[in-house]
Amino acid sequence: MSEHKQNQSDAQDEPRLYPEDQAKVDAFLQRGVNAVERKPFRPFRLLLILVVIVVGLSFFSQLLARWAGVY
Repeated sequence: MSEHKQNQSDAQDEPRLYPEDQAKVDAFLQRGVNAVERKPFRPFRLLLILVVIVVGLSFFSQLLARWAGVY
């Protein structure tokens, strides 16, 4: 039983890709979008921007409706 567990852990430790394939993956991860250092994502800033846009469009639609004589 312990030999079976040992074989499973050895199989998990082995790399799943051939070395040349792993080198391609590593090279891909080091270029382009993946290599650029980015600022941290700020969800509250995005939420604030969305709220400002929605409120602005709401006021614009109210003004447009009053100008067109709907109200």
